[in-house]
Amino acid sequence: MTPLPEDGHTSGTYVEDKYQRRAMEQLFDQKIEATTRSYAISIEHVTKSYGAAAAVDDLSFEVTPGRVTGFLGPNGAGKSTTMKILLGLASPTSGRATIGGVAYGELPDPTGTVGASVESDAFHPGRSGRNHLRILADATDTPLERVDEVLELVDLSAAANRHAGAYSLGMKQRLGLAAALLCDPPVLVLDEPGNGLDPQGIRTLRNLLRSRAAEGNTVFVSSHLLGEVEQLADDVVVVNQGRLVTRGSLSELRQSASLVRAASPKALQVALEGAGGIVENGRPNTLVVRGLSLDEIGEHAFRAGIALHELSQYADSLEDRFFAWTGEAADGGTQSNTKEEL
Repeated sequence: MTPLPEDGHTSGTYVEDKYQRRAMEQLFDQKIEATTRSYAISIEHVTKSYGAAAAVDDLSFEVTPGRVTGFLGPNGAGKSTTMKILLGLASPTSGRATIGGVAYGELPDPTGTVGASVESDAFHPGRSGRNHLRILADATDTPLERVDEVLELVDLSAAANRHAGAYSLGMKQRLGLAAALLCDPPVLVLDEPGNGLDPQGIRTLRNLLRSRAAEGNTVFVSSHLLGEVEQLADDVVVVNQGRLVTRGSLSELRQSASLVRAASPKALQVALEGAGGIVENGRPNTLVVRGLSLDEIGEHAFRAGIALHELSQYADSLEDRFFAWTGEAADGGTQSNTKEEL
């Protein structure tokens, strides 16, 4: 700092240094706040229309810090559009998307608060993976040592000096994840990060995201890999045709049910539905029943004179629930337009 002149008047150099120091202190405070504050994501009645078509239609949900939230829906359901609105890459027709109660563009330190990967090729193909991250580090005042740290985290160190344009899809995904992690942000927003990854890459991604959430960070991930989401996510948000279908804890939404194998499944279905049960057809001669206990099912079968060959607890898979929520058959055909409200 330049000392005060002896005549007691403040020099121009001193004033300039004082304001530069104040600006640096404010930037430092912002970065500290971004690493210590909990940031919930809130989507509030968001609609995005293109002409007469609504890609997102009055969508509302929240993503809680300290948990991994999976964002699910068929192709064209509005997942990517919602994420782009959240990140300020698209403007909603109506509604509001916030991070910690603030729109992305109004965050004091957006890149230090939110790490995002919504495109698998958001880099110059002629640059190496390492140089791509170095440029980002320079632009965000991140120490260069962090580049090697994130390359190691995503298992890309061996290919870091190769041109990113020659990367496989899985390597491009890992580079995008490294970029999202570069500033060590408290919020991660990732669009299909597992696309193209091999089994080892998927396990690395899963462990990394789970550890981020365990540290209190907010992790919001879209994916069409239902089996992986089932192992990764604490909560899920399911959308279809731009509208919310269901949201909540994955363990609760999957619901426990009963598996019943009977000599006369059609007659048993009538009896159980008459008693208030929700019955779905499973394998041949097998029913999946919700809303009735095992004892109640056994009693109703006995009263109807129907022999049971199997009666057991059943927890359906995320894939089963997904097709029920979105009204699509497992083979890709449409079952019904009726959506289950949970």
